[in-house]
Amino acid sequence: MTPAIKLLTRSKIDFKVHQYAHDPNHVSFGLEAAEKLAVPAGQVFKTLIAILENKTLVAALVPVNKKLNLKQLARSLNSKKASMAEVSEVQRATGYMPGGVSPLAQKKSLPTIIDNSAWHYDTIFVSAGRRGLEIELTANDLQYLSRAIYADISQLA
Repeated sequence: MTPAIKLLTRSKIDFKVHQYAHDPNHVSFGLEAAEKLAVPAGQVFKTLIAILENKTLVAALVPVNKKLNLKQLARSLNSKKASMAEVSEVQRATGYMPGGVSPLAQKKSLPTIIDNSAWHYDTIFVSAGRRGLEIELTANDLQYLSRAIYADISQLA
């Protein structure tokens, strides 16, 4: 059981855990999840960790079939600039391995931004904290637990 699943269980939030056999050779962990779970790629969200100009780390959730727009991310947080965080920073701040970063129960509680497209679905899928393990829950519940804000932060891949 991952820290994310433990948090959801303690919070008494409705969620489902979906497990699949992860292929380490797949070109995209997120697209692999959508394929193996047989759900639209836009319904599966990847958690990316970025760093703002003031050195604040932030978690950005975007659909796996889209890219994070760093300019829009920075603007949504009243910052001039954002860039992707280094892998070592991601692991140290979240406690999760890249490719399996959950937006929930991270070591440090990071400001979180969810792409507005999450509203298109009754439920969305996010990493449970390990490759091959996804959590399905409502965008509202994810927002509540992560204290996230919504913004247009994605662009076509």
